[in-house]
Amino acid sequence: MSQHMNSVLPGVYRHYKGRNYRVIGTAKHSETLEDMVIYEALYENELSKVWVRPVELFTSMIEIEGRQIPRFEFVKE
Repeated sequence: MSQHMNSVLPGVYRHYKGRNYRVIGTAKHSETLEDMVIYEALYENELSKVWVRPVELFTSMIEIEGRQIPRFEFVKE
């Protein structure tokens, strides 16, 4: 299910694996114009503090043990 870029509001989101991230905002990919989510890890992550992911993936549902759950769930502003 596709969602519009504006549906990803700034705030704290919980990834389905349990870690929290803060969405900084949304942006357009400079070459493809794909809608992207810019977010930061709210924990120590040696790979990177700031991440980018296509809106389509950020807002997607995944299947865990036969249940559909959001990849990222909004927690608070």
